[in-house]
Amino acid sequence: MPVPGGLQTTSIDATDEQLAHVRYDADGLVPAIVQDRATGQILMMAWMTAETLRLTLAEGRTVFWSRSRREVWRKGETSGDVQHVRGAYYDCDGDVLLFVVDQQGTGACHTGERSCFFRAFGPAEGAAPTFGDAIRRISTDSVTETGEAP
Repeated sequence: MPVPGGLQTTSIDATDEQLAHVRYDADGLVPAIVQDRATGQILMMAWMTAETLRLTLAEGRTVFWSRSRREVWRKGETSGDVQHVRGAYYDCDGDVLLFVVDQQGTGACHTGERSCFFRAFGPAEGAAPTFGDAIRRISTDSVTETGEAP
């Protein structure tokens, strides 16, 4: 289904058996982590209900539960920063979800940052490397002086 900005949304056909593996907390919520498909960067974490999980899979864009407003919240509905779901996963215990997305607009964070995880503990100069920096370092470290992998 076409959306503003030219990106396509695609539904994901989860089975009832797969959906039954998801474990919700006492409030009927499960944490959902959102990761950028292009960079691997973690963009945000929000909460889902069984309803918003089904809506996300059907609509092909992230739909969450707002705990503060106590209502369904479609990411980007007001900001235009829509997340187009390209992959949906549940962890080994079924108590955390992961969505791999194409992020439309400026980013995922309500502050205007690309990721909600833009602050690090510790001194600023010792901040953790970005995901891309870490991958480049791992790739470089795993190649010998002759240019071959160990």
